[in-house]
Amino acid sequence: AAEPALRSRMKEERKNEAAAAPSGVVADLRTDFSALALFSPDERTDPDGRLSVPVTLPDNLTRYRVMVVAATDGVAFGSAESAITARKPLMLRPSPPRFLNFGDRAELPLVVQNQTDEPMEVRVGLVANNAAVLSAIDAPIDLSVVTAGRSMTVPAQGRRELRVPIATDLAGTARFSAIVTSAAGEDASAFQLPVWTPATSEAFATYGVLDKGAARQPVQAPPDVWPGYGGLEVTTSTTAVAALTDAVLYLQGYPYDCSEQLASRIMAVAALRDVLEAFDVAGMPSPADQRAAVTRDLERLARRQASNGGWGYFGTMPDEPYLSVHVADAVARAEAAGFAPAPSVRPRALEYLRSIRQHIPSWYSDEAEWTIRAHALAVRHAWGQVDVAAARALVAEAGLERLPIEAQAWLLPVLQAGGATQEAASIVRFLENRVTETAAGAQIDVAYSDDADWVLLHSSRRTDGLVLDALIQVAPSHDVIPKLVSGLLGHRVAGKWGSTQENAYILLALHRYFVTFEGVTPDLVARVWLGDTYAGEHAYRGRTTEQARVDVPMGWLTESAGPQDLLVANDGVGRLYYRIGMTYAPRDLKLDPADYGFEVSRVFEAVDDPSDVRREADGTWVVRAGARVRGRVTMVATARRTHVMLVDPLPAGIEVLNPALAVTGALPADPNKAENGWWWRGTWYQHQNVRDERVEAFTPLLWAGVWTYSWVGVATTPGSFVVPPAKAEEMYHPEVFGRSGTDRLVVRP
Repeated sequence: AAEPALRSRMKEERKNEAAAAPSGVVADLRTDFSALALFSPDERTDPDGRLSVPVTLPDNLTRYRVMVVAATDGVAFGSAESAITARKPLMLRPSPPRFLNFGDRAELPLVVQNQTDEPMEVRVGLVANNAAVLSAIDAPIDLSVVTAGRSMTVPAQGRRELRVPIATDLAGTARFSAIVTSAAGEDASAFQLPVWTPATSEAFATYGVLDKGAARQPVQAPPDVWPGYGGLEVTTSTTAVAALTDAVLYLQGYPYDCSEQLASRIMAVAALRDVLEAFDVAGMPSPADQRAAVTRDLERLARRQASNGGWGYFGTMPDEPYLSVHVADAVARAEAAGFAPAPSVRPRALEYLRSIRQHIPSWYSDEAEWTIRAHALAVRHAWGQVDVAAARALVAEAGLERLPIEAQAWLLPVLQAGGATQEAASIVRFLENRVTETAAGAQIDVAYSDDADWVLLHSSRRTDGLVLDALIQVAPSHDVIPKLVSGLLGHRVAGKWGSTQENAYILLALHRYFVTFEGVTPDLVARVWLGDTYAGEHAYRGRTTEQARVDVPMGWLTESAGPQDLLVANDGVGRLYYRIGMTYAPRDLKLDPADYGFEVSRVFEAVDDPSDVRREADGTWVVRAGARVRGRVTMVATARRTHVMLVDPLPAGIEVLNPALAVTGALPADPNKAENGWWWRGTWYQHQNVRDERVEAFTPLLWAGVWTYSWVGVATTPGSFVVPPAKAEEMYHPEVFGRSGTDRLVVRP
């Protein structure tokens, strides 16, 4: 009942921000383009079988399909269809692409439709925010330019298209307001689209700790960068949890959304929820958004849970034992943090954990089986089922010399909680003898057999995190604990670790460390200087997770000649943690190919007419507007690879066709496609995603060889578009990757 009133209020607010036509006329902006106008599942007819339902249509000017299903007492059923058409005498239909990349130039189509029986003289205007409106597609970018309006005649019951040249300004969101006016009326529409950074932004960060005094760090803007993007960021805090924010942001922004990555994201946000909600970090979602994201991810995992209680990497794939235990671990941690998964998830997951041996394939090695069983016991412990007898039996079955260190780390808190102190002490002594220590840090390097390594998504840094977490719980006074922390922090690259598995479990361990061990109550003032300029200060009184930040825009840095000293000072008592980060985008948007385990190349091909696609001497691809085009990525693996993700970013001027949708119809066969890979699918990949700005293909196991992936799209928007490199990587060993070069694709009428 409140929906029409809310929409009316929104329209009133929009009137104050309405786009002004070139003639000065003001029109209501159409902003609500919901596809669903009404869903009412429980309406009742009167005794004569009649029903009247009021409908407030969104702002779409289109034909709505009306579908009605009726039932009486579960005996008689019926259905019918009709249509409602929303129209105006004069209509403006913008047809923007789904996205743009930083560096794109496009011709934005605006279709003006005359629904009257007389020709109509109209004027069209466009206002852009975070985009430039150009006089021509190759004109210099001038953000002060706003279209002064263009006049044209639209025939009776006809339409005309106006293409407005635009260019992107900054990564973020581009917003547009378009208006058409005539003597017979007006129409206006507001819309927005994301502007992505085409895989060319770069970021570096360094961390430090000050118990007293000051630290000096020379800084200088990189050469030949965009002055409007990025800058220097100095953050200070009196808790080292601030050093975890880049890893949390990495998990929150990880794009592929398989079940493992959803679970790892849930773990990080749920466990660090109290701390994250106190931070104000650039790019960190608000507390409400973080809670909503965990709830949404839990719902997605609930839908993916198999009938046996386990999970596959995607909803179309069979359950995997390690993955299933990992997801159950995330659900248990979310429950402990106050979230409420679907009621059916926990009992089904517990049954899966209790019968875990039945779900482990016979070809798994003993190492893999023991580790999965140990992890299952740890998750059951988190849910209140301390099966110390099973833990003791597993230790006796394998023996400490053969039992993997990760399995020992999972079992250690279970044995301690169950009163098996002798077995727990034996594991602690065993771990002591496997740690490699230096003066500054400590780590544990573990090697599994080949099959255990990839089915467990293993990495040595994850092992360090698991051992650290277990020792804090069982032997909190052990002197190796701070060295393990130092070793883990030293393995970060750009503030994070290598894979989602590493980041998730290391975050959990470090959060436990920080909560357990941070000592002196802070009473200090943090001060920052850049060169001769005093940049700011912040006082920390008492225990707090607050964080202060000083931002220096890249435009300011590029105006300074030579390097400058950045000083961070601790004036007071307590430990001051600081982070110095810099983000920038090189002016040269073109990246060269790289081969660090995969060789990747990409070409574009015509589908219907060979003349639709050609490549010019400088490497630019030219596609005829309206033509179908095939993108083909070739990936060469010189050895067996595991958990491979191939990602091909799309040009903004191409609308990819999704073969899973019935309205797409049959796509043309790929004449150059090799029939290689999984025999039951005819493809090397087990799952693919088709998104607005990219396509993805995933497989847990890829044999050495040459593999191809292709998609078909339609050239919908004229313009010149940056196409970021196609990339292949091992998701749990991201240092094994390869990419193609950056392409430029032009869509011409």
